[in-house]
Order: sequence, then structure tokens, then C-alpha cells
Amino acid sequence: MKKTDSEIQQAVLHELKWDTRVKETDVGVEVDQGIVTLTGTVNSWAKKVAAQQAAHRVADVLDVANDIEVRLPGASGRTDPELASAIRHILEWDAFVPHARIRTTVADGWITLEGDVDYYSQRSDAERAVRNMVGVRGISNQIEIKPPREIQHDLRTAIEEALERQAHRGAKHIAFEVHDGHVTLSGTVHSWAERQAAIGAATGTPGVKHVDDKLRIEPYVP
Repeated sequence: MKKTDSEIQQAVLHELKWDTRVKETDVGVEVDQGIVTLTGTVNSWAKKVAAQQAAHRVADVLDVANDIEVRLPGASGRTDPELASAIRHILEWDAFVPHARIRTTVADGWITLEGDVDYYSQRSDAERAVRNMVGVRGISNQIEIKPPREIQHDLRTAIEEALERQAHRGAKHIAFEVHDGHVTLSGTVHSWAERQAAIGAATGTPGVKHVDDKLRIEPYVP
């Protein structure tokens, strides 16, 4: 049976309390027709993302609007030059990130990632590498995907096979369009986990430059 908004709110609050990365008293939760709005103040970008992830893990949550504000504590804040230097070291030490092809700009704790990589997964790995750093107020990921020329497979077939392997039962309800490496996913899934599995299957396919997520979550009702 589908949860009411009140039940979803309580479940999200319990999930936040369970997640040791987030202090649940810092986060406010409102729910309207399955859409969760998070408010409050945290002291890092990583905690803002962790709260969002916690809300998405709750069954019957359709979407999350993350209005949490990041306020860096004065004592632990880094200057922009210090943060820029630390980011460069983090990217250089990450085995999955082609750091030489990535440029960064830091302004008041906001990081802009630019450049180009071969695969969508490398774009995500670059953002993941810097997300948890102290002093980060936000991230704008503008890295472009430029697939290597040696990719010869049919992209549509490769995505279909990836969806069958990774998206499990939700795959049969998912439709997609492919145009010059840009993939649009549509259709329905039963949970955020199924939605992420479908997106992951598409973004993990070599040759994909961008994924437009138009999937709808319709909770399973027995």
C-alpha cells in the first residue's frame, strides 16, 4: 500500500536519523503528493548531497527538492586558492579521473569543473572526487564528453543490453531515444533505485555524451 505524505515524512526523518553523515535536526522535511522538500542549513556540500540521497532511499518518494543551504564554518573554511590547490591534488590522485583534461575554477567555495573526458563515468568520478572536500559550497559540472573514435558498437543496441543487465524488471517499462550520443530516457519505474539503475546503465555505456532523464516514478501497488 502506498504511503501517505505524513508517513513518507516520518520515514524520511527516520532515514536522516539513521544516516550518520547527516544530523537530522539540521534538516527540515516537507512532503506534498510524494514530492519531498528538504530545508535547513548544513556546513558542507557533502552533507547536503547525503541528505538528498537519504530522502531518495525512502520508498514512495517520487522526487526531492533540495533547498538545504550550505554555510561553511569560519574556522574550517579554506580560501579559494587553498581549495583550488587541494582540488588539483585530489584529481591527480584519483585513478579514474583524467586530471590533465580537466580545468577547475573556485569562487567563494563554488567549484566549476570544465574540460572534456572520454566517458560519462569519468565526468561523474571527477565530481565525486571533489564533492566531499572541506570548504566546498557547491559544484557546477560542465565537463563535456568526447568519446574516443575507436568506439564501433551500435549505441542503441549497447544501451538496450545494459538496461537488460542492470535495470532488472524496470527495463521493460523504459523507452529511450538516441541522437548523436545524447540519450533521452522516458517511461515508468517503481522506485528511485530502479531509476538510478536505468540512468547508470545509460551513462555507463561508452559513447554516451549526455543523458536526459524523463523517467517517472510510479510506486508499485500490489
